[in-house]
Amino acid sequence: MKTKYFDLVDQSFFFPQDGFDLEDGYLEFNGIPLIHLIEKYGTPLKLTYLPKIGSQIKKARNLFNRAMRSLGYAANYHYCYCTKSSHFSYVLDEVLDHKVNLETSSSFDIDLIRRLYEQGKVDKQLIIICNGFKPQRYLENIVGLINDGFENVIPVCDNVQEAAYYEKHVQGECKLGIRVATEEEPNFEFYTSRLGIRGADVIPFYRDKIAKSKKLKLAMLHFFVDTGIKDSLYYWGELKKAIKLYCEIKKECEELNAINIGGGMPIRNSLGFEFDYKYMVREIVGNILHACEEEDVPEPDILTEFGKYTVGESSAIIFSVLAQKQQNDSEMWYMIDSSLMTTIPDAWGMGERFILLPINKWDNDYRKVNVGGLSCDNADYYNSEIHESQVYLPAFNPADKEPLYLGFFHTGAYQDAISGYGGVKHCLIPSPKRILIDKNKEGNFVYTVYKEEQTAEDMLKILGY
Repeated sequence: MKTKYFDLVDQSFFFPQDGFDLEDGYLEFNGIPLIHLIEKYGTPLKLTYLPKIGSQIKKARNLFNRAMRSLGYAANYHYCYCTKSSHFSYVLDEVLDHKVNLETSSSFDIDLIRRLYEQGKVDKQLIIICNGFKPQRYLENIVGLINDGFENVIPVCDNVQEAAYYEKHVQGECKLGIRVATEEEPNFEFYTSRLGIRGADVIPFYRDKIAKSKKLKLAMLHFFVDTGIKDSLYYWGELKKAIKLYCEIKKECEELNAINIGGGMPIRNSLGFEFDYKYMVREIVGNILHACEEEDVPEPDILTEFGKYTVGESSAIIFSVLAQKQQNDSEMWYMIDSSLMTTIPDAWGMGERFILLPINKWDNDYRKVNVGGLSCDNADYYNSEIHESQVYLPAFNPADKEPLYLGFFHTGAYQDAISGYGGVKHCLIPSPKRILIDKNKEGNFVYTVYKEEQTAEDMLKILGY
């Protein structure tokens, strides 16, 4: 009878698989020997493998460009990175090394872009998509970029009043986008997204506020599906509505030449993850091309805004199991050396699942467990995987010299921003040490300590002590 943890994984999934393998009984992540990292830097530990970011960008570009060539699509593809997914400089450095455009969400994003320009990392030809509802400072910063000669800033109008600000304050021509408010999925709490202009108002808005202006030029139609790109009736329905609207406006607006299919592609949140990227991209391109041919309008440039897809699979968080607690006949708790609420808040706030795997003890028997964090909150736990409503991990003897180490993988998007990396944390639990991993010209791993674990002094200073 096969009862070892390795047998459980091997029988449940294809393993090893891309990004995950075993070497001498220890888990490797993208070839990185995690046990060596743990021995050198300790836990809890956040790591980011920078080359994974570039490989994701190349993968998406290849998928779109190949689909366009095979279908005879005559326009271009533009990859945009959503800065909100991770604003860290090392992420933006890696992204910009691959000639990616940027999408912003707030006024501080514009300050970030100016800093990148001062450092020579971007030029004034960069496509900058400015999304979101825009308070006064955000509007001012966008106009400042345009007036300073950034040629491809495209503020996306989130409401019909927004265009008036650009009309009044932009010097010279101003490219605009219009965001169409999409319908939410049937199981959502409300019917239509709070962001964007409702579909029935888009053409009247264009005719009344943009077409009559000598300054404003509609360059892009934008639609965004919050649940991302997936093979569902809901997604295809929203995409087709957006393309139909594009074609209607294009017949009146010669300058319109791009459609932005906001909403990211999914990333792996389980070893059993299945998503046919090639099929989905080809279908997207084919749907746009077919609709344009039917309406006899030129096919538009396609822009995508990939944030989670770009950076999500590059990171992991490693914990040690400090103790095990048998709380009743059926519930075993593995207590880790940090808080799940403060390190991967999406697991707590949204029920998001991540790939959870042990680093060691793969030859031990497995058991059903709950993973518990250090905070006093009863929601600081993780006890279900995407493929089933429970977690299985290796059993272990608390007297073992080597503790059990656990890794949560593909945590690179949003977690730091939502938890406020380096700030005040629930129960004053510190932000863990962060390690960056790259490869040199010889193909060897290079490790850099980006930030040490947050100290009591760091946190007390924030709190005014």
